[in-house]
Amino acid sequence: MQHHKLQFPQIERWVLIFVFVTIILSNVLSSSNLNPWSDLSLYFAKILIPMVLFASVSLMHFWLIPKYRQTRKKTKPILLSLLLFVLSLALTAMIGAGFDISERIFLPAYFGAIVTYFGYLAFAYMADKIFLSPQPKDYSLYNSIRIGIIYLFVLLFLLQFKELVAPFIVFCYAVAIPSIGFTIVYHFLLIYRNRRSGNLREARIYHWILPVGIILLSAAISATFNLGPDMVFFGIGLALIVVVIVIPLSTMVFDKYETYLGKIHTLTAKADQSTANLSFLRSQINPHFLFNALNTLYGTALQEGSEHTATGIQKLGDMMRFMLHENNQEKIAVEREKEYLINYVDLQELRFNGQENTSITFNRSTDTCKGQIAPMLLIPFIENAFKHGISLQHKSWVNISLRCLAGSVHLDVTNSMHRSKSDDPEHKSSGIGLQNVRQRLQLLYPGKHELIIRENDLEFFVHLSIQL
Repeated sequence: MQHHKLQFPQIERWVLIFVFVTIILSNVLSSSNLNPWSDLSLYFAKILIPMVLFASVSLMHFWLIPKYRQTRKKTKPILLSLLLFVLSLALTAMIGAGFDISERIFLPAYFGAIVTYFGYLAFAYMADKIFLSPQPKDYSLYNSIRIGIIYLFVLLFLLQFKELVAPFIVFCYAVAIPSIGFTIVYHFLLIYRNRRSGNLREARIYHWILPVGIILLSAAISATFNLGPDMVFFGIGLALIVVVIVIPLSTMVFDKYETYLGKIHTLTAKADQSTANLSFLRSQINPHFLFNALNTLYGTALQEGSEHTATGIQKLGDMMRFMLHENNQEKIAVEREKEYLINYVDLQELRFNGQENTSITFNRSTDTCKGQIAPMLLIPFIENAFKHGISLQHKSWVNISLRCLAGSVHLDVTNSMHRSKSDDPEHKSSGIGLQNVRQRLQLLYPGKHELIIRENDLEFFVHLSIQL
C-alpha cells in the first residue's frame, strides 16, 4: 500500500457488486407477508429498481468512462451516456408506475443514486489531481483517501436509497464496518505491535481498555438516551465478541501478513545479493585464461632460474585459483581469505621492490584465523589502497593491519593520497569499487559490521569490523 497505487477499478467493481447483491438478497429475504398488493408491489420494486441501477452504473463506470479515457472522443460517450440515462430512467419509471409506488420510491431513489455517483466521480478526480501530481513516492495517503471516499459515498448511496434498503444493511455499513475497522486498527497499532516489540505490559493494558471502553460507552449511551439495560447488555455482548473473535482472528491475519512480508524481504535481499555478486564478478578478469597462462610462465621462469619471478607467478596463480574455485561460494574459511590478502600484498611488494619512496607494511596475526566469511570482502580496501596510495614520483605508503579475534575480523588500512597519478596506468583501470562492497556488507552482515572511512589531503583511512 505504501509503494504502489491500489487497483481501484477492481476495488470499485467488487464494492459495486457486493453492495447491490447485498441489497437485492436482503430485500428478497426480508419479505414475510406478500398477500397485500401494496406489499407485493414494494417487494418487486425493491428487487427490480436496484437491478436497473446496478446495470446502469456498471455500464457507465466500467465501459463508457474507460472508453472515453481511451479514445478521448467526447461526442459518442456523451450521447451513449444520455441514452443510458433515458433508458434507466424510463425503466425505473415504468417499474414505479407499474407497482404504483412512483411517488414514494422512484424519484428519490433514482436521482439520489445519480447525484451520489457523480459526486463520487468528482471527488475521485480531485483526489487524483491533488495527490498524484507529481507522482508520489509514498501512496499511503492517496490510497487511504480513495478508500475513504469509496466508503463515504457507498454510505451516502444507502442513505439515499433507504426506502429500498433493509435497515440492517444500513446499520452494518454505518456502524458495524467502522467499528470493526477501528477495532482492527486499534488492535494492530496498540496491542499487536507492542506485543511484537516485547512490551507485554502495555499490550495487556490496551487489550483490556478496548472491551471496558465498549461497555462504559454503551452504559453512557443508555443513560443519556434512557434506553434501559438492553443497551448495556448489547455493549457487554459486543465486548465479548471483540475479545473472543475479532482480536484472535485479526492476530492470525497480522501474523500471516508479517510472515508474508518476511518472505518478500528475504527474496528481495537474495535478489539484491545476486545482483551485487554479478556486478562484482563482472569487474574481475576471466581467471581461466590467466590461470593457464600463469602455469606456462611459471614453468618458463623455473627453467631460466628466475626464482623471484617464479615466486610471483606462483602467488598470482594461487590468487587466480582462489578466484576460480572459492570466489563463487557463499562462505569460505577466514584463513583462505587471509592467504589471498598475503599473496596480493606480496605481489605488490615485488612490484615496488627497490622504490625508495615506497613503504609497505602488513601486520597480521600469526595464529590461524577461525570462522567463515563471505569471499572477497576485504581485498577491495587493500586493492584501493595500492591503486590510489602508491606513486612512483612521490613518497608513498600503505599500512595494513589484519586481526582475527574470536568471532570477528578487523581490518585497518591506511594509505597516502596523491591527487594526480598519471604516471601509474593502474590508476585509470576499473576496480571493484567501494560502493559495491558497501552494498554486499549491508546484504550479508546487516547490523553486524562497522565500516569507517576517513580521508584528508595526505591520507586515506579505512576501518572494517565484521562479526562472524
